[in-house]
Amino acid sequence: MKYFLLLPVFALFMVACGDASYETEENDYTDEEETTEVEGDGIHYGEKIDEEGLMDYAELMARLEAQDSVFAKVVAEVSDVCQKKGCWMNVYSPDGSEMDSLFVQFHDYGFFMPLELQGKVIIDGVAYRDVTSVDELRHYAEDANESEEAIAAITEPKEQLKFMATGVKILQ
Repeated sequence: MKYFLLLPVFALFMVACGDASYETEENDYTDEEETTEVEGDGIHYGEKIDEEGLMDYAELMARLEAQDSVFAKVVAEVSDVCQKKGCWMNVYSPDGSEMDSLFVQFHDYGFFMPLELQGKVIIDGVAYRDVTSVDELRHYAEDANESEEAIAAITEPKEQLKFMATGVKILQ
């Protein structure tokens, strides 16, 4: 029941991420110009983020062991970004330790990340556990330009740690 309210958001992501109707011959449509703000402390996407109240990545992982969801603002390292539109990214602990990664999506599909994004970011939103269906996993593998063999090898749903971000700040 806790995740019931998130279902429409996930449905929108699945439809919008694979929908080519946003693309034109001249340029891909993104809301980046409308939701991006460059400041001295970084580049903001979505809601502007300050660094007050940052949670340590390890603390977030520990809290997710005991809770279904956690509101958090955390520093993370980007490992990869959706190569179609920048509509999701995977992040991990900024200290390089062997902690679980987070699959990050963006609230209301309201902003996208640069496809070449690397380095540290601050993400603000809610972290939660969710089971990702085979169809979704295959969709994300296509977005990441995985081989047809790798996509076909996805045959089981997977429990993942996810993060619905209301804002992202790329640290300079």
